[in-house]
Amino acid sequence: MAVYSMTGYAQAASEGSGQAPAVTVEARSVNGRFLDLALRLPDELRALEPALREMLTAGFRRGKIELRLATAREAESTLPVPTPEQLNRLAHQQAAVRGWLPEARSLSVNEILQWCRGGSAPVALDEPALAAARRCIDGLRDARAREGARLVAMLLARVARLRELAAQAAPLIPAVVQRQQARFLERWNEVLATVQAAAAVPAQSLHERAMGEAAAYALRIDVAEELSRLASHLDEIERLLDGGGELGKRLEFLIQELQREANTLGSKSAALELTTISVEMKVAIEQMREQVQNLE
Repeated sequence: MAVYSMTGYAQAASEGSGQAPAVTVEARSVNGRFLDLALRLPDELRALEPALREMLTAGFRRGKIELRLATAREAESTLPVPTPEQLNRLAHQQAAVRGWLPEARSLSVNEILQWCRGGSAPVALDEPALAAARRCIDGLRDARAREGARLVAMLLARVARLRELAAQAAPLIPAVVQRQQARFLERWNEVLATVQAAAAVPAQSLHERAMGEAAAYALRIDVAEELSRLASHLDEIERLLDGGGELGKRLEFLIQELQREANTLGSKSAALELTTISVEMKVAIEQMREQVQNLE
């Protein structure tokens, strides 16, 4: 199943024939929390609004979509061709008026043409407009699918980057923990030497206390659990992207979890190398968050 972006653009038009003008349909879409539809229709096509809304709600789930229909009024920019029936009717009406009002002036050519245009039967535009709207909506969905595929590729690249950073951090953890534990014991022993000199405290008891505190300190700075959860979240993101469908909101939640693990990694970091990795992770996760907000 495809992954759809909420960003896209499409355009379609019906072909004008005879007195029927062409209908141009334009659709543009941006990201939004819910499905927000805005229709811009000319007066002669207002009756199509329910059908157009039904087509849009059937094709999309999220995003702010604007659908605009316009009629190309080429027929109004050209002179109408009066029919003999129209001219005959107009002549009888003019003769009747001048019979009652002998001083009334005769109709000008422009007035005759305008009357013939206004007297024409209304042109049916509903079916051509709906057909063009269907093509435009299909084009918008295809555009959103293409943009979605691009976003998926970008997200997978960021997932690969996060896995690379996690792989760099994993070998550092034992050495960092051991080094920081040794520093802790060194300072602890310095304090113990002062305490032991001031009070009669058994050396064995102090040593056991020092080892216990060192072990507790090692657990506090160990980030192996955070890296494990981060890998689990990345697995789930890849699974969702592979399955496709409506996954924007689920991915937003997972991005929040990734951010939490990266923040914890940074706060527990006891070495410059891990701090640098944490910052790089936060940059990649923020880039993912910006792109996920565009997914349906």
